[in-house]
Amino acid sequence: MAADSKLAALFAQKSDAELLYMAQHARRYPPALGEAAVRELQQRGLVPTELAPPPLQPPAEPAPDEAWHQLAAGTLRQLLWPSAGNVITPLLLLLNALVFGLMVADGAHIFQPQARILVAWGSNFSPLTLHGQPWRLLTSCFLHGGLAHLLLNSLALLFLGRLTESMVGPGRLLLVYLLSGVGGSVASVWWHAQGVNSVGASGAIFGLYGLLLALAVTGAVPLSRQQRYGLLWLVLLLVPSQLEAGLLGTNTTDNAAHLGGLLTGFLAGLIYAVSSLWKPRKQL
Repeated sequence: MAADSKLAALFAQKSDAELLYMAQHARRYPPALGEAAVRELQQRGLVPTELAPPPLQPPAEPAPDEAWHQLAAGTLRQLLWPSAGNVITPLLLLLNALVFGLMVADGAHIFQPQARILVAWGSNFSPLTLHGQPWRLLTSCFLHGGLAHLLLNSLALLFLGRLTESMVGPGRLLLVYLLSGVGGSVASVWWHAQGVNSVGASGAIFGLYGLLLALAVTGAVPLSRQQRYGLLWLVLLLVPSQLEAGLLGTNTTDNAAHLGGLLTGFLAGLIYAVSSLWKPRKQL
């Protein structure tokens, strides 16, 4: 009671404007202060007693950790779960991750898988690829030489896959991706005549760069001039920088596969552009 009396005496000295501000923004203050401001306004006849609402209590806020986890889960679900216009890209991402997880469960080192395990799982090992096991040209595109390799390719595929799938559709995206992966593997075997044991989706991913370049140059899909220039700059800036990184990096980077995939994707884009020109147009 003594505390209430002190508050009443204190608030009696405040102006009407100060009291009205505190009552209107009661949630910013402790409940006792908001209630004291309302009582003083009632005594001054500025707030009817029978209509005066109780001071608003601040709403309970969700725990920061819970909100962060919910946001992260929702973002991952949107990126990795198939949806309209984004079907093949998340499936390819999940397939690459699944194969890597199974390979690790089979005994592969998570950062530097052993060569024998890569060969057993279908790497592009030229002595076997060229002598009765050509299917390795494709299976090697779903293997990765460590967690960092997988994550880098997954990030590139996440961006390029969603972009190209929105332009050409899921079926064409999958076809170009697989053809480019095989084209990159063929180029790798051809270039490394002394022998190679290659894995990774980078040849297929560079094929998506080639596809985007063909689409931008030919105008095979409806794009504004600004969008076409944006695609051209995207390819012309990222592709040379990644090839240069391959030249300056370790011997494990296979630029032959990158260039083979890039060329395959570009040719596939040109074929798509030519075929689209022969499609009958709707009469207005």
